[in-house]
Amino acid sequence: MKDYITVIGGGLAGSEAAYQIAKRGIKVKLYEMKPKKYSPAHSNQNLAEIVCSNSFKSNLLTNACGLLKEELRRLDSLLIKIADETSVPAGQALAVDREIFSQKVTEQIKKEPLIEIINEEIKNIEEIAKEGIVIIATGPLTSDDLAKNIQELTGQDKLYFYDAAAPIVAKESINFDIAFYGDRYSQEKKKDETIEEWKQRLEKQEGKEQSYINLPLNKEEYENFYNELIKAEVVTLHEFEKREIFEGCMPIEIMAKRGIDTLRFGPLKPVGFDDPRTAKRPYAVVQLRQDDKQASIYNLVGFQTNLKFGEQKRVFSMLPGLENAEFVKYGVMHRNTYINSTELLDETYNLKQNNNIYFAGQITGVEGYVESISSGMVSAINAVNDFTKKQEKHDDHKITFSEYTVIGALAKYISTPNTKFQPMNANFGILPELEGKKIKDKKERYRKLAERSLAQ
Repeated sequence: MKDYITVIGGGLAGSEAAYQIAKRGIKVKLYEMKPKKYSPAHSNQNLAEIVCSNSFKSNLLTNACGLLKEELRRLDSLLIKIADETSVPAGQALAVDREIFSQKVTEQIKKEPLIEIINEEIKNIEEIAKEGIVIIATGPLTSDDLAKNIQELTGQDKLYFYDAAAPIVAKESINFDIAFYGDRYSQEKKKDETIEEWKQRLEKQEGKEQSYINLPLNKEEYENFYNELIKAEVVTLHEFEKREIFEGCMPIEIMAKRGIDTLRFGPLKPVGFDDPRTAKRPYAVVQLRQDDKQASIYNLVGFQTNLKFGEQKRVFSMLPGLENAEFVKYGVMHRNTYINSTELLDETYNLKQNNNIYFAGQITGVEGYVESISSGMVSAINAVNDFTKKQEKHDDHKITFSEYTVIGALAKYISTPNTKFQPMNANFGILPELEGKKIKDKKERYRKLAERSLAQ
């Protein structure tokens, strides 16, 4: 057994993991391939380099990411502490000076006497894991050689290349005066049914578990939506992403530009549905598919998009039934290598088939800066616990966080079987609902969820 823990990757998750291990008195070998080799998105040699936005999102406790930051502050997160120290004015959000932030993280990690930074690319994990514990935190742009090795290690046919994902909304924010449950054809009025018989059958179906919520559109509603969709602003992709991004998943705004009826013959086709309000086939139908076991969040089927977040809110809220929709996750498009964590990892980010190996960061399927830091902390705490138990030859014992905390809910989400698994960021939809009487006021409900989380 080696007298240190290995961390591969010096991004947000890897830097947090290295710090958490060292502060507990255990040596760390932190491997970072920069500056010898850079990914297509990285440009400076510091650790914890911020590639995209400089925002760590909201600081409010009534926001899930704000609550997650507060949980991490209470657990002495190095990176959240430095983010607070290097913040720039951003209203209620925590935004940082990205250069100073990365520089300060690097300086702090270099000061730690128990952390050795090794600027080399790791291409093979098995040898390291044979004699010691390793945390793989190589991010969404894991190098090709290491990605291939991880693929072999996990026995997966492929790693997932997260090219596109649709927005996700909270079910409670959908207007069910317009929306209705039902799978295609099962809800359609049969020729031999009277309207009364059909409506009675629909009422019986409502009590049964169904995967889809449907939003009917008439011709005017569809054309208004279409015209705003094709004019909406999109995010500029990196050059290396432009070459890869559209091969497997067409953004809805690109599809729409092929012709006004393209969507009606694609993801918005109304075939197999009748609108319960009119007993007629709608002009178009948007389907929302259940995205979690609790049926609290739903994704917009076929709405993978590269629109800017503000534009998604504006344009998709035009859809009947989504006028007051709460978007718990916006659609995104970028290259993002991640493993099928729902089959491979437990709630401590530990690889089930090899207890010496942990994963952390976006490669696990958590999405976002703060979420990556959270996974780095959880994996580090458990790696230290494993290390100590093995040194003292005690029984293994997992340290898991309550699902009532955002830290624990994220860990549970990525480790719970899910055939439609896609990366997830912090949101209240993945937390268990409050017990007792339902609170209608959203801010008050979120405040109660935050209080419960921090108490845990």
